[in-house]
Amino acid sequence: MLLGRRAQRKPPPPLDPADPENDQSDDMLGISSFTTNAELASQAASWFERPAEWAVQVFGHRKLLKDLRSGLMHLVLFYGFIVLQFGAADIIWKGLTDSALPYPAYHGFVLTQEITVTLVLLAIVYGTFRRYVERLKRLKRGWKPSIVLWFIGGLMATVLLTQAFDRLKESAAASEGAAGSLYASYAPVSSSLADGFRAIGFSPDAGRVLYEIFWWLHLAVLLGFLVYVPQSKHFHIFTAPVNLWLRRRTPPGRLAPLDLEDEEAESFGVGAVEQFTQKQLLDLYACVECGRCTNVCPTASTGKLLSPMHLIVKLRDHLTEKGAAITSKSPWVPDLNRGAPAGAHAMSVGAVPIWTGGSSATTTIEPTMTAQKQAWHVQADTAVTDLALIGDVMTESELWACTTCRNCEDQCPVGNEHVDKIIDLRRYLVLTEGRVPAEAQRAMQNIERQGNPWGLPRTERAAWIAAYEAAVPDAPPVRTMREAAGRGEQPELLLWAGTMGAYDQRSRKVLFAVVRLLQQAGVPFAVLGGEEKNSGDTARRLGNELLFQTLCAENVATLQRYGIRRIVTICPHTFNALKNEYADFGLERTVKVEHHTMLLARLVEDGSLVPVVPLRERVVYHDSCYLGRYNGVYDAPRALLRAIPGVRLLEMERNRANGLCCGAGGGLMWMEERGGVRVNEARTAQALETSPTVIGSACPYCLTMMEDGIKLHDAESGVRARDVAELLAESVFGDG
Repeated sequence: MLLGRRAQRKPPPPLDPADPENDQSDDMLGISSFTTNAELASQAASWFERPAEWAVQVFGHRKLLKDLRSGLMHLVLFYGFIVLQFGAADIIWKGLTDSALPYPAYHGFVLTQEITVTLVLLAIVYGTFRRYVERLKRLKRGWKPSIVLWFIGGLMATVLLTQAFDRLKESAAASEGAAGSLYASYAPVSSSLADGFRAIGFSPDAGRVLYEIFWWLHLAVLLGFLVYVPQSKHFHIFTAPVNLWLRRRTPPGRLAPLDLEDEEAESFGVGAVEQFTQKQLLDLYACVECGRCTNVCPTASTGKLLSPMHLIVKLRDHLTEKGAAITSKSPWVPDLNRGAPAGAHAMSVGAVPIWTGGSSATTTIEPTMTAQKQAWHVQADTAVTDLALIGDVMTESELWACTTCRNCEDQCPVGNEHVDKIIDLRRYLVLTEGRVPAEAQRAMQNIERQGNPWGLPRTERAAWIAAYEAAVPDAPPVRTMREAAGRGEQPELLLWAGTMGAYDQRSRKVLFAVVRLLQQAGVPFAVLGGEEKNSGDTARRLGNELLFQTLCAENVATLQRYGIRRIVTICPHTFNALKNEYADFGLERTVKVEHHTMLLARLVEDGSLVPVVPLRERVVYHDSCYLGRYNGVYDAPRALLRAIPGVRLLEMERNRANGLCCGAGGGLMWMEERGGVRVNEARTAQALETSPTVIGSACPYCLTMMEDGIKLHDAESGVRARDVAELLAESVFGDG
């Protein structure tokens, strides 16, 4: 494996679809050119959908409302500030001219202003309660997070007091006289306050003086807030809408490819903050530090150092300080650092969360939040230009802890994309620096040399076919594409066994179940056998883009040689790579890629497969990240489980889009976890809380991790881990 230098060997180019020799007609599979036209129409429609999606995110608060309480609080603040802009203009104008702005239905306008001010004040009180009384672990505490509460609370209080003293100073000229009530139904709050002030002895003259004081105070707080916003996380007011508009339009499971043939490239990946793309840098200033990403992160929840929120914050601090050093201009107005000793933010050496874990059923982000707070601080007499992005800003342990589950991105209300940044940093470590953990390096070396992470012989990749025919002697033989082509046949479907299905003994049982079900349903298919290569997902997520592109080009050439139009696979990671990433390297976009649960659900629905044998099982289903969050497949596995007689489908508290990762993604299947609780142990504990007899999954990685988790919890006597296809086969065939 080539690490840390340019490869002399380049990946073979994919076949040119424009070459007549490589032309494979769609007509033989009954697929017309309408597919391509429909795809173009879909791409055109996406440009019309973008404003609608953007509006739902910005004005509908779709992501924020996933946490209903804080979502409603932010909704009040968001629309409250829009409404109150008109009131602020009225207050300022009245203070300058002694006359109100000529708004239509002025009394109705005043009423909406008072209701809105009151609601915003209540929202601020509730926000303070959540941060300092309820003490949500994902929220920071201290003077910086609190200052905005004082700003907004001060604005609302000065609005009400300005209006109240305005009424009090005018009370002498009011028709009701000095003794009458100042209450007005269109201004219930400020007029009630005015009545109260007069009741305790405030005169109209005192009201006149206090009106001037609070008018100026309101203006000062307003202007101070406007100066503060661009220098704080509240700059997201301006950057978040732009960030959401520019957010990724490609599938979330598609990483941007590297041009490894660029002769002018001095490095690959990101080794300095300025090497990130403009959109990636905009992410840093859109972050609102709400902590939702860290709250759902499997690594942060189990005591590792990585925190998605702190990833963004640290990169933002570093970018701001580096920009100031390069331009010799302060990012702050005024320059708060003038006269202060030189320094820059950096991570303290050896900072790790201290957490023994206690009960493995418990997940908490508190140790990670504490460790990040203690480790990230200004180091005096340190020049920011001397700091290494990887090492001083982001530690290697953080980068290698990510499971790439994307729950952080799914929860982020401002469209930040965390995983791509981590992969870009990994790419730099692997391709430019040659720094990679020993287990990951061993796995990639084995993939390069033998085509699988274990280093088992390449020649054994097709051995599963003979093993299947021996295990199911009455079944029809499994054909390879080479055999089919030799007979002049074109199978409708390619079954991609995948590395786990081909080599791992436990995963083979899942593959066998799928093969048997397809044969039972009468679906003609073939396999690649020894011609199949590793999909490259592991290598790519570990940062080895060179190895991925090499494997990808070889696989694409094989698929094109046989004219493959439909693929089904048992592995969500392979499914994602083939479906979303291979098109960048020559695989035609008309090739349909499915996960086995999608195909099996369709076969059950149309009656080609009939589960008849009852299974008296309580099945809790665990969502695979690469099947669910990456590709939106949540219903097909559940539909299969519901179709099996006797199965009672259970759900964990964290399920579907908010499901906790099993801990194997991002190449971590082949690496050891260090520190805190094992992710699969925590996830298995969540599953066991539902009292299941079976933990169901639809991914070989997840199946392995759940079985290990069951062993860690000593629950093997009452709970098994099974793939959905295994349960379906057991019900269809009735032989276990």
